[in-house]
Amino acid sequence: MQLIDGKATAKAIKGEIRAEVEELTSGGQRPPHLAAVLVGHDGGSESYVAFKIKDCEEVGFRSSLIRFEDDVNERVLLEKINELNNDPELDGFIVQLPLPDHINEQKLIEAIDPGKDVDGFHPVNVGKTVIGLPSFVSATPYGIVELLKRYKVETSGKNCVIVGRSNIVGRPMSILMSQKSINATVTVAHSRTRNLEELCASADILIAALGSPGFIKANMVKEGAVVIDVGTTRVPSTETKSGFRLRGDVVFDEVASKCSLITPVPGGVGPMTRVSLLLNTLKAAKENI
Repeated sequence: MQLIDGKATAKAIKGEIRAEVEELTSGGQRPPHLAAVLVGHDGGSESYVAFKIKDCEEVGFRSSLIRFEDDVNERVLLEKINELNNDPELDGFIVQLPLPDHINEQKLIEAIDPGKDVDGFHPVNVGKTVIGLPSFVSATPYGIVELLKRYKVETSGKNCVIVGRSNIVGRPMSILMSQKSINATVTVAHSRTRNLEELCASADILIAALGSPGFIKANMVKEGAVVIDVGTTRVPSTETKSGFRLRGDVVFDEVASKCSLITPVPGGVGPMTRVSLLLNTLKAAKENI
């Protein structure tokens, strides 16, 4: 069994990004600029945005944080999105999810200029991804594909089972894995899938993206499989200062010995999701989309 070290891989990619930024700025171009819109004070969202700002500093990006309280009017958010869409000094921005219940998330996502949608959630970017056109790919699937490539995982003709069908991970992941550059045979499974244990156990590459801690157990994993654990659920813990820890969808201690490669939680997919946002922003700055 070998660990897929997302933290180390992300660090290496950050070094590559920083080198590109230095080349851009030495040629007289301004550094890439990423903004984040944060609504409210959700602990997880606060942490994620803080990490993203830190990441920007590490690679030489400019970053901006735009805050609103929980009770902000949807119209105000839409006006801010329009302002950001038209800011020539801004390459890309994200609206941190989740949003309060009175805000229509999809409406806000669709209001973002697809050319600045570095989260890759806009229907235009999703559609371009589906038909294989250049696009901003959703950050988590983008990061997973990059991990598979950098660890030289053989994907052509392999059976890939993705457990989870969200628009952020499961669905775009299935599209990427079936593209000609990867050539996997893909099955998307979910809570209504029959014989789920047997299906998972047939996978050469198993991607768990349910958000259900400890769902994937040893009997659901094929000997020698590559296992990618996307789960990052906060669970109470008396062993940490924060009072919680992250748990993946895979029971790591049971499953690891059966795998050829496996991602840990934390330190696997998470850092790659963050670095993929930087890669998308760099693309936007270079006007590659």
